[in-house]
Amino acid sequence: MKTLAILVGGGPAPGINAVIAAATIEARNHGLRVLGCYDGFKWLAQGDITHVVELDINELSRIHFDGGSILRTSRTNPTKTQDGIRYVGETLQRLGVDHLITIGGDDTCFSAAKLARSMPGLTVAHVPKTIDNDLPLPGDVVTFGFTTAVNLGKELVRYLMSDAATTERWFFVTVMGRHAGHLTLGIGGSAAATLSVVAEEFADDQVSLDRVADILEGAILKRRAHGRDHGVALLAEGIAEKLDPATLGNVERDAYGNVRLAELDLGRVVKERVTQSLRARGLDVTIVAKDLGYELRCAPPGAHDLQYARSLGYWAARFLLDGGSGAMVSIQAGRLVPIPFESLLEAATGRPRVRYVDVASEMYQTMLAYMTRLRPMDFLPENVGVLAESANLSEAEFVARFRPLATA
Repeated sequence: MKTLAILVGGGPAPGINAVIAAATIEARNHGLRVLGCYDGFKWLAQGDITHVVELDINELSRIHFDGGSILRTSRTNPTKTQDGIRYVGETLQRLGVDHLITIGGDDTCFSAAKLARSMPGLTVAHVPKTIDNDLPLPGDVVTFGFTTAVNLGKELVRYLMSDAATTERWFFVTVMGRHAGHLTLGIGGSAAATLSVVAEEFADDQVSLDRVADILEGAILKRRAHGRDHGVALLAEGIAEKLDPATLGNVERDAYGNVRLAELDLGRVVKERVTQSLRARGLDVTIVAKDLGYELRCAPPGAHDLQYARSLGYWAARFLLDGGSGAMVSIQAGRLVPIPFESLLEAATGRPRVRYVDVASEMYQTMLAYMTRLRPMDFLPENVGVLAESANLSEAEFVARFRPLATA
C-alpha cells in the first residue's frame, strides 16, 4: 500500500484543516494510507517516527470548518543544518512514505523543494499557505487564508475606528507581514482606515524613522485641519526591516550594537517619535499603539477560503496520484496549475521569490486615493495656511518640513 504524508510548517492560516481533510479523503479513496506528521518538520528532522498519526476519512470529514491545524505546526527549518534534509528524508523512508504534501509559506516551500531534489523516489507537492499573501503566485491569485484574515482584520479595525472617534484618539496598528504589505492594504482598504503605510512605498533600501513618523504626523495634522482629532493608521510589519538603525535612537540592541529588529515594537517607536514632535509644538494628541496578526491566523475559514483550501488539498493529492512531483499547486481561472519549484526560486539566493505589493498598480493607486495623506495640492497658497496653523508652524516651516512627503 502506498503512503501519503502531510505536514504543516510556518504560522497558522485559516483553511489548513480543509487542505488536510480534502487531501486525505482523496488519497484514502484511492487506496492510500495517509499519515499526518505533527509539528511540521520538527520531529522528522530528529529522526523521530512516533509523532505521526494515521488519518481517516470519518475523523476528518467535517474539520474543514475549523480554524487552526489538527497537525499543529512549527517553524523548524531542516535546511538550516547541513544534515537536516537528509534526516527528514531518512525518517520518511522509515515510515514508508511515497508521497508528501507540505502546507506552508516560503520557508516550508524551500524545504519541500530541497527535499524533492534530494529524494528522487519521493514525490512532493507544496500547498501555498500564508495570511501574508507573499508567495510568488500570479498577481491575482491569493494564498489561502488571506481573504479570511483580511475580512476579520477589517472588522477589528472598524471597531478601533469607532473607538477612535468616540474617544478622540489615534491608533497606530502594526499589521503582520514580515516581507510584504498585502495584508495591511487589504485590511486598511476594506475597513477604510485613515491611512496604511507599507514598506514597498519606500524605494530606498533604508528609510529613516523620521520619514515614517512624518507621514503619520502629516495625516494627523490634515485631519486636525478638517476638525477631526482621531484616526486609525495601519503600519506594515515589514517597515521595521527597512528602518535605518542610525535613526532609531534609544532602542534595544545586541552585544554588537545592532538593533534587535525581531523585538522592535514598530508601533510604539513610531508613536513615541510622533508624540514627541507634536508636543514640542504644544499639540497634545493621544496615540495608542497596537499589533494585529495573531488574532487572524486561527480563525475559521470564510466561504472563499474554505472552498479554495479544499480545492488545493484535493488537487495536491490528485497531482501526486497522477505522477506529478516537485511543484507548488495553484488554482488559476478554476484550473490546476502546478508551478515547478525551480521557477519559484531566485537565481541569486536559491530561495522562493517574494511577491511584493506593486505600488504602480491601479489597485494600490485606488487605495492610496482614499487615504488621508498630504498631497501636492495641500501646499498650494490657498490651502497651506490652514494646515500650517493646525501644525503650529509658519507656512514656510510647514512647507519645508512636509512638502517632500506629499504623494501624488
